[in-house]
Amino acid sequence: MRLAGPLRIVALIAVAGLTWIVINILLGGPASGFPRIQQLFTSPENTVTAEPRARKYKCGLPQPCPEEHLAFRMVSGAANVIGPKICLEDRMLMSSVKDNVGRGLNIALVNGVNGELIEARAFDMWAGDVNDLLKFIRPLHEGTLVFVASYDDPATKMNEETRKLFSELGSRNAKELAFRDSWVFVGAKGVQDKSPFEQHVKNSKHTNKYEGWPEALEMEGCVPRRSTAS
Repeated sequence: MRLAGPLRIVALIAVAGLTWIVINILLGGPASGFPRIQQLFTSPENTVTAEPRARKYKCGLPQPCPEEHLAFRMVSGAANVIGPKICLEDRMLMSSVKDNVGRGLNIALVNGVNGELIEARAFDMWAGDVNDLLKFIRPLHEGTLVFVASYDDPATKMNEETRKLFSELGSRNAKELAFRDSWVFVGAKGVQDKSPFEQHVKNSKHTNKYEGWPEALEMEGCVPRRSTAS
């Protein structure tokens, strides 16, 4: 029996198999463990690298605060659905997750020297008692930082004394704050000038983002530490 024909076929199959294996290795096929052949001839200049992610600093700020400053970021409530947030030095002082926010004014009192939270409370300015708010902000000590974020309605129960006290803390807009306005503010007891950290949007059916409410406000920055807090 002549075996030349069958042997020739076996040899062709073996060569084809080896050729496939070599090509698969060079082209970096599945489980090859080798780089693709194109990469062997790619110069570093032509290599596309992913853009590095922008670094975030305390409270998500795009850049670090100077020495002797406190990093903060705050967001007012959105309509009557999403609660406000107040972050200071990478610590969430008030938020829905912490379950310490509510309709009205959300206020965090902070020691202006060391940045430690003194107290955080929400005051219902629609159906609550404004005297509770007055008792909270009347006895503030010199150097205390005051972070305020509105939620739903910040002003219905405000009286003249309340507006005056916030104005003395550095607010420009407290005197005109009205029903369902959006407001974020950082002030301090004992300031001589108006605070640079304040935003206010009026409730207006012509410009409201939500039905019956203006847009939520977001504010971030670096608050100078106070030299004394008595």
